[in-house]
Amino acid sequence: MKLRETISWLMGTLQRSLLPYFEECSGTPLTEKQKKLIQILEIVQVEKFVPKTAAKQWMGRKILDREAIARAFVAKMVYNYPTTCSLITALQETPNLRLICGFARKSDIPSAATFSRAFQEFSASGLGDRVHQVLVETNLQSELLGHMSRDSTAIEGREKPDPKPQKEKAVPRRRGRPARGERREPKPPSRLVRQVTQEAEESLREIPVACDVGAKRNSQGHQETWIGYRLHADVNDCGLPISVVLTSASVHDSQVAIPLMKMTSSKVDYLYDLMDSAYDAQPIYEVSRGLGHVPLIEKNSRGRDVVPMAPHEAIRYNERTASERFNNRLKEEFGGKNVRVRGYEKVKLHLMFGVIALFADQLIKLIA
Repeated sequence: MKLRETISWLMGTLQRSLLPYFEECSGTPLTEKQKKLIQILEIVQVEKFVPKTAAKQWMGRKILDREAIARAFVAKMVYNYPTTCSLITALQETPNLRLICGFARKSDIPSAATFSRAFQEFSASGLGDRVHQVLVETNLQSELLGHMSRDSTAIEGREKPDPKPQKEKAVPRRRGRPARGERREPKPPSRLVRQVTQEAEESLREIPVACDVGAKRNSQGHQETWIGYRLHADVNDCGLPISVVLTSASVHDSQVAIPLMKMTSSKVDYLYDLMDSAYDAQPIYEVSRGLGHVPLIEKNSRGRDVVPMAPHEAIRYNERTASERFNNRLKEEFGGKNVRVRGYEKVKLHLMFGVIALFADQLIKLIA
């Protein structure tokens, strides 16, 4: 209720003050899409996180305003433009859009090369992650959340997959009991077992992030493959993404569950972990209960009969569709299908611009 009241007050202030003032200055009425963009930009406030590099510049040609460029990248996600060139064309042809992003004149719009250099700077500084972190802390840190739905989705890339490193051949062990005096090295613990005692950052450092080939069984039971990455997300009941992790496409869902749980638990308080059968592993149950949550995970039959969920658990488990709706909206409405950049950092930033725009849009939907 506190969150809804805050967003309602902000939207009311925008409707009464900012939007009429903007229309008066521009002399052109705003479309509904442009009004939504203004609301999203006012919630996100991405310009506050852009480094003020131009103020420290002593020599050379002056760097164009990076704040307006950052706002334009958010607008690109809201309008779901497939390329930066499409964004630049829209800025040149639409005066209201140009003013909303912060370009006073058409001549102020930088070239595609400048947009590309700014994007490189933003990705190196982790701009998207910092904006998303503050959005979650500002709007949800004081709330008690019910369910946290965890899932992943395929992100198709436009680059060649990295070759997988050659695995060292294990020395064959002699079968049977060890001889007298023989000492055998114990098997190293699996990644999931190590993650139980690791911090989230340490666990994520062990997970590959390079572009490679992934495979996943769809809802019809067919195997699908793609080249690119895999986006893992924790989503609450309102469809707000709380934690987001990008990995190589070949990384299994279960390998990111424990770091995601620890990341999300450090940001917000919630009660239930909802996951599908891909996450059915004992270490995941253990960490979830250790963090004070109730794990509701669909059982993986592994070729055997399983006991179905209790009716009250099945009703709660149905809330997991929030993560599926998030994945669909990110791809269809906020640029998740339009990845044109290459390299992990740039792909992550492209997706994070979509994530923060979607986050703000979901906040606005709360008051509807």
